[in-house]
Amino acid sequence: MIRTQIQLTEEQALRVKQLASSRGVPMAEVIREAVEAALAAGTGQASEERRNRALTIAGKFRSGKKDISRKHDAYLTEAFGQ
Repeated sequence: MIRTQIQLTEEQALRVKQLASSRGVPMAEVIREAVEAALAAGTGQASEERRNRALTIAGKFRSGKKDISRKHDAYLTEAFGQ
């Protein structure tokens, strides 16, 4: 790893410290994870990861409906109340 120095606002430092403490990890780990998430968001990796997670649950639940492949848009609209 490469050692680097950053400056945080007092509020940022406090929140990072609290998060690190609640998770039982060093502040540096929280910051590295935040940097990684920001970099992934810029490259589309975050959306790819969300897609992969969604695919892992596909087919694991039953609704009893037989026409989901044809009417999925209608069911989503109904579920989200629009």
